[in-house]
Amino acid sequence: MKTITKVSLTTLATVTLLYSCKKADDASLNDQTADYATAVADSATVSSSAAVEKKDSKQKFIRTADIKFKVKNVAKSTYAIENTVQKFGGFVTYTNLQSNIQEQIKTKISQDSTLETTKYTVENNVTIRVPNTQLDTVIKTIARQIDFLDSRVIKADDVSLKLLSNQLAQKRNVVTEKRVAKAIDTKGKKMTDIMQAENALATQKEAKDNTIIDQLSMEDQINFSTITLQLYQKETTKQEITASDKDSNAYKPNLGIQIIDSLKNGWYILEAIFVFILNLWPFILMGFGGFFLYKKYVKK
Repeated sequence: MKTITKVSLTTLATVTLLYSCKKADDASLNDQTADYATAVADSATVSSSAAVEKKDSKQKFIRTADIKFKVKNVAKSTYAIENTVQKFGGFVTYTNLQSNIQEQIKTKISQDSTLETTKYTVENNVTIRVPNTQLDTVIKTIARQIDFLDSRVIKADDVSLKLLSNQLAQKRNVVTEKRVAKAIDTKGKKMTDIMQAENALATQKEAKDNTIIDQLSMEDQINFSTITLQLYQKETTKQEITASDKDSNAYKPNLGIQIIDSLKNGWYILEAIFVFILNLWPFILMGFGGFFLYKKYVKK
């Protein structure tokens, strides 16, 4: 009977242990699945294949992206993003990493020590440019730094017709420039006519140059997409103990020194009064003289 009871208890314990292990494995698997799903969702939220033209397509797009998100550490995420941009052939055109103090409290904890509590936030505004073919890859790589996504805006402007318009304008400018130059060489006789034709030719060349510059600018924006990032992290609190500023009374001299200084100052004041009186000797002499005359003659 005892043997049967022991076997039953052993079997029950084994079954319970196996069930617990299976439940733990299922819970771990569920957590991993949830984490993976979250990561995929975050990546899908910020990545985009918006307006990715085919190789043989005649359409050309200027693609831009604006993303605002929270990270765990702005400085580390900034370095990771800069490395990513360099890795995929891009470059950083602007970055402004700064700390904004929200509140600063000083608490005196002893006669000569103060606890300084500073609450601040760190943020960085970054502008990067990456090859158009690498835009989606770069955005997906940046998504690994995101702790919370605030907003994401991706735009693709079709500039195919604008490019065609610039090309046609360049052709017209070349033809017009040749005609004006030929007219100056063959028909320009009077100085006035020559000057007017030269001015027209200069205007035509300027319009041609502007069209070329506009064309190059658009081609640059097509080849390199612009990404604007706003990174920030949660408010951070920093505490440090600093030496307290002493009261001005602590620097006053002792009573003996103050008495000696007072005697010196009194003597200096007495000397100043004596010198001032000496400076008035003519008036004093005239006063004595007037008093003597008054007493001698007027009173008699």
